[in-house]
Amino acid sequence: MSGKTTVLANSDRAPAPAWSSRYWFGNSDITWLKHLMAGGISGAVSRTVVSPLERMKILFQIQSKGAGSSYNGVVGTLAKIWREEGLAGYMRGNGTNVVRIVPYSAVQFATYEQLKKLLIEEGKTELDTPRRLTAGAGAGIASVAATYPLDIVRTRISVQTAHALANIDKLPKDARGRPIIPKMPGIVETFAEIYKNEGGLRATYRGFGATLAGVAPYIALNFQCYEVLRKLFTPPGETAPSGTRKLVCGALAGCCAQTITYPFDVLRRRMQVTSMSGIQYKYSSTFDAIKQMVKSEGILGLYRGLVPNYLKVAPAIGVSFWSYEMAKDALKLW
Repeated sequence: MSGKTTVLANSDRAPAPAWSSRYWFGNSDITWLKHLMAGGISGAVSRTVVSPLERMKILFQIQSKGAGSSYNGVVGTLAKIWREEGLAGYMRGNGTNVVRIVPYSAVQFATYEQLKKLLIEEGKTELDTPRRLTAGAGAGIASVAATYPLDIVRTRISVQTAHALANIDKLPKDARGRPIIPKMPGIVETFAEIYKNEGGLRATYRGFGATLAGVAPYIALNFQCYEVLRKLFTPPGETAPSGTRKLVCGALAGCCAQTITYPFDVLRRRMQVTSMSGIQYKYSSTFDAIKQMVKSEGILGLYRGLVPNYLKVAPAIGVSFWSYEMAKDALKLW
């Protein structure tokens, strides 16, 4: 023997089995980290753009029928928030939302990309519909499981602000006659309160089942619709649609997915705040929530806030997919 060692080039190496780290991360962890970065950037950009509409949607969802402090209509609600809270009201909870959405979006997109590699059939270049839906559902489950406590905290902060302003006329005034808005607890304080007073770690996952039931099919449909629309919107002879067409594809995909799964989103919000003081409804379980809502508010109660939510979902998902692909281009992930 000559004693020489033969080193195979990457292209000559045997295919990695699906359970190995080389299969999931490629030849290094860099690709995986770049997908995480691209997903995180996408989430931060898209959520900040639609923060006022996100706040409005949550306020619509958590108020019960005939609530004393009502938020009615898109224009009226946005005007009410501006009048009572100013610009800060539109961004209320956005810091928490970005803290949550960056890891959420990062895990979602990175998991989806890796599941695509795992599920692709040999000899094919893209997933069929069942496999793409499976990859999307898996990405949704992973992202929710990783960040759900932050979602509860974000919802609580937004709701606490609304309740604090319920009797705004009774709040003390500053020298210019404007109401002095009480300081709201932050991320750490809200999480600590839930953990300490409502049942520990289990309380931070209240409504998790209803969330998974809605998020898994929602994310699955999001990716499925976007991939199909992206292909349809790509001009002949080109490999990808323009930036504007990507925005349109994302917006349409988000609206389609949200329409089908929206009742689960309403249930998630209701379950997250049911133990808060000042909330008019109390639910013992997800099924109890459905029963009470249908009885008191009708089937339409499960779709409360859907129309204004379209105003948030369309730009949010459009910007999300567009910024993700832009980040992938910048990081050379194609």
